[in-house]
Amino acid sequence: MPLSTIFLVFSRLALMGFGGVMPFAYRALVEQRKWLTAEEFAQYLATSQMLPGPTICNVALMVGSRYAGTRGALAALAGMIAGPFLVVVALGVAYQRFGEIEVFRHAIRGMAAVAAGLILATAVKMAKSLFAKADWHARGTLLQLALLALAFVGLGLLQWQLALVFGLLAPLGAGAFYLVGEKK
Repeated sequence: MPLSTIFLVFSRLALMGFGGVMPFAYRALVEQRKWLTAEEFAQYLATSQMLPGPTICNVALMVGSRYAGTRGALAALAGMIAGPFLVVVALGVAYQRFGEIEVFRHAIRGMAAVAAGLILATAVKMAKSLFAKADWHARGTLLQLALLALAFVGLGLLQWQLALVFGLLAPLGAGAFYLVGEKK
């Protein structure tokens, strides 16, 4: 795959997302370009969330590497960073000049609400895809749902730090799946 294609796809993704690129990444990489399946996207996303750095940049590195090696990973990362860098600089200048204007502040709040809705819609799409393929008779499926619910309670309702929730649930999940022993 040409490096220019990888760079342009990730540049477009980066410039489409204000406050969150992941919904656009899912749509572009899974639904439109079909570079990844829904399961692969979920695996890349899960791995990226455990690595240091911005999650979408980690996903971009993995996808770029998959299709064009190290140069593809660097092209994808450059695409994710170049455009937003320029936008942030421009927004900083605009905020410095117009930040006291009430309409400007309301516009920023409105964009944040839209970003939250897009992230929720992407989560629902991913969940539907994964749950549709779940083997509900497998012993580990209910355990996965329980861990998912605990993570939601810890992060979403109790607003604990991600590191704390991960530190508690990762060993619990690994140990439980070791004890349950998936039978295939």
